Amino acid sequence: MFIKQPFDQFLRLKYKKLDDNNLQIIMPVQDLFINSAGVIHGGIISSLADVAVSNLLPADEDGIQQAVTVDLNVSFLKPATGTYLMANAKIEKQGKTLIHTECSIYNDKQEIVAKSKAILFRT
Repeated sequence: MFIKQPFDQFLRLKYKKLDDNNLQIIMPVQDLFINSAGVIHGGIISSLADVAVSNLLPADEDGIQQAVTVDLNVSFLKPATGTYLMANAKIEKQGKTLIHTECSIYNDKQEIVAKSKAILFRT
């Protein structure tokens, strides 16, 4: 089960669980995501990465997340444009309390636009 939160609905995210350690999210690009330089705002890309890694752990029966982000690093590799962005997130290592994750963000031409690493704290 995925986390239930209004922010995800606002972003119009579509989730696909690939396996126990991998997740894919598609986010259609909306006009309000475009910054003054004409590309998708870095904060939107960072949010997509954060939502993707946070959903690697299944939500509880009420849709509440089981981990929170304690560290998020996003490297922007190319200006993001297109009709949608795709996040591919995976678990790198799970410990008792900390989960190390990675997320790659692609545009609609399958070009990588950003990479992210995050550490989650199991709640």
